[in-house]
Amino acid sequence: MNKKHLPGITRRKINKALTFSALSLATGLSFSSGSAQTNNPLRIGIIGSGQMGGAVGLRWAEAGHEVFFSSRNPGQLDELVQQAGSKAQAGYPADAVAFGEVILIAVPYGALPQIGKDYAAQMAGKIVIDCGNPRADRDGPMADDAIARGTGIASSGYLPGARLVRALNAVSFTQVNQAAHREGELIGVPIAGDDPEAVRVATQLVSDAGFEPVIVGGLESARRFDRGTQVYVRGMTARQLREALNL
Repeated sequence: MNKKHLPGITRRKINKALTFSALSLATGLSFSSGSAQTNNPLRIGIIGSGQMGGAVGLRWAEAGHEVFFSSRNPGQLDELVQQAGSKAQAGYPADAVAFGEVILIAVPYGALPQIGKDYAAQMAGKIVIDCGNPRADRDGPMADDAIARGTGIASSGYLPGARLVRALNAVSFTQVNQAAHREGELIGVPIAGDDPEAVRVATQLVSDAGFEPVIVGGLESARRFDRGTQVYVRGMTARQLREALNL
């Protein structure tokens, strides 16, 4: 990716009306019109198009990005693609990985090791945003290990070669649906990554999704906004996040 096309961090405050469709009523997903278009449209592949992947993908599609939703059953994503518009499509995870300049991984954290085994080679050198959260009740002992080491470090071990960023894990899909581009101070979204260009792209995409990016540090610092921390899904503004994290 050519760095000269990457904008700096911007803040978007946009009045936003939610439009609820049959898909919204059925799944909790919403799609709105009137969001500002991105200055740097990207091709984004999404691995896992459930509540979180679907919600974030819709926000990116409405901002003007090309979005490739994926799952093991892509035929079930037809309504989601219809909601996202003409620049969206759906297929299998391998197709999303091949399509995307940027990859969002939005699967239960316990699936991340298999994602790495299947697609790490294809994702090598690509910017990968990981928004999964380990939960021992769902993911087993690997979740305890990830929390102990910090998810930034744990995820990087499962995805060798990826230009990894931890982002969008500390905001809920409900907040993505209902509070993106809200009036007043935007919800802050913490970001951690070791690759400066990957972090710049992630800040753009967080902003395009309707939130204010807050860069916390390198991947090791992702533990500061892991599940169970004081800033996790609290809906804090960027100012409140910086105060809580002493940034």
